[in-house]
Amino acid sequence: MTVRFVCSLEAEALARLAATQANNLFPDADRARAEDLATAVAGALARLEHCFSKVGNKYFFDGSQARFDHLHGDQYAMWLYFLANEAFRQGAPASLCKKLFLLNKTLHGCDIFYEVELPSVFLLVHPLGTVLGRARYSDYFVAYQRCGVGSNRDSYPSFGEHVTLRPGSAVLGSCRIGHYCQIAAESLIMNRDLPDHSLYIGNPQAATIKRQEAAYPLWRMGAG
Repeated sequence: MTVRFVCSLEAEALARLAATQANNLFPDADRARAEDLATAVAGALARLEHCFSKVGNKYFFDGSQARFDHLHGDQYAMWLYFLANEAFRQGAPASLCKKLFLLNKTLHGCDIFYEVELPSVFLLVHPLGTVLGRARYSDYFVAYQRCGVGSNRDSYPSFGEHVTLRPGSAVLGSCRIGHYCQIAAESLIMNRDLPDHSLYIGNPQAATIKRQEAAYPLWRMGAG
């Protein structure tokens, strides 16, 4: 089956929208220009299509085509991350990348610096207050609201595939989180490894680890 990609705005309009929003937020002399975002928009859209085609939710993939609505908050947060990161990869000025990063932070309350390399397939769910730092991420990563990923003594976590961070959870420091793991709501794991198929509940003082077999239900497994 051929997957089509339907966007609420054309590429040129998306570039103009991001530039206008950035300029409204930062009305300085170094104005963002839509034409300077054109190639980054093209690359970011290709990455967005690939990501959304893996999500088993009708607002992301309706059974035959991936969909991007710039007025869907979670989708637009993911879009601005892809756009800022793609601009960075293509060597755009740091000032432009910073403005796109700060635009995402202002609109959605999520802190994902443009140099952070999220995987090709990930999902943000109501990401207010979520901070994703310079960890090593793998595909099928999910982060809900108020999640935190960060360092402890300059060591960052690494994640296997199919990791889900539930609301209010945090992963800090030298952690190796295995495949098919979940960090339960309001839980903190720091400087500790988790084997595959683990559900972690608690904090460093009192933690429970349970075996879990089920994958996160919103992925289109086996999708091309």
